[in-house]
Amino acid sequence: MDQEHTLVPQVMDNSLSILVVSGRSGSGKTSVLNILEDLGYYSIDNLPLSLVPETAQKLISESSISRIALGVDIRTPRADLSNFAATHDALKQTYGKQAVKVLYVTAQEGTLIARFNATRRVHPLMAQDPEGVENTAYNLPAALKKEVQLLEPISRRADIVIDTSMLNIHQLKERLRDYTGVDNQIVINLLSFGFKYGNPIDADFVFDVRVLPNPHWNPALRSATGLDAEVSEFFADYPEVAEMTGDIDAFLTRWLPEFLHNNRHTVTVAIGCTGGKHRSVFITEQLQRKLAGSLPQGLSVAAKHRERRRW
Repeated sequence: MDQEHTLVPQVMDNSLSILVVSGRSGSGKTSVLNILEDLGYYSIDNLPLSLVPETAQKLISESSISRIALGVDIRTPRADLSNFAATHDALKQTYGKQAVKVLYVTAQEGTLIARFNATRRVHPLMAQDPEGVENTAYNLPAALKKEVQLLEPISRRADIVIDTSMLNIHQLKERLRDYTGVDNQIVINLLSFGFKYGNPIDADFVFDVRVLPNPHWNPALRSATGLDAEVSEFFADYPEVAEMTGDIDAFLTRWLPEFLHNNRHTVTVAIGCTGGKHRSVFITEQLQRKLAGSLPQGLSVAAKHRERRRW
């Protein structure tokens, strides 16, 4: 084995996952890497195959990264492709057979041709010379066939093969979640805000709590916020505050889990009052505590206050 492929043995971690992602141009390899990144993998695209062992070692030993997806395709030097077996064996010997997997993405030739025609991209084997004239060594069908031959050392060792011909991006994500065993993770951002400063444009749900009693009109509470105990005591005298909080909580508890099946990564729930200082802040904090204890695994809740700098 070449010296550059010699790896230092590592202490194995059951959570360690190294995915070498390859595939035919136009089949969706870049989309796969992007989805894997959303699923918690550290993804690198277009990595020369000869650098894969060194890159994996640095990420694991120096950065304690346990989920790695390394994209390798036809753009890597030809000598690297012919040496894939040695590189693959070195990774498995160092990190374990269960930790190292090869994921190969493909599609039917007619689908690939249609995708290239739709995007007007040039296949990597149909390179252009410095004057922009297309290399005629390969037409598109010939380039696609040649690519299959060149990637054969990788495809032959694939643990996972995904044909994207009939998959949309959501179905592709579901397939990758099944293969990797990674559950969807969604952050629920509860955001208090003041209507007089404008509606949040990125909100998925907006609740208006301006119908509730306003501590602003109590001179002793004007400088306080919804985070302060005296404001909580003020609201305790008004049952409608608890009722509205309960109604919003019931709605969110019922519907937020549905987003786990909707290929989302964040959901923003905005709670607005006039100035974003008392009512919206108090209810946002109350909802954060309630939802944190009731939402299923895969949903985490964070409370944020957009107008905090104005307090």
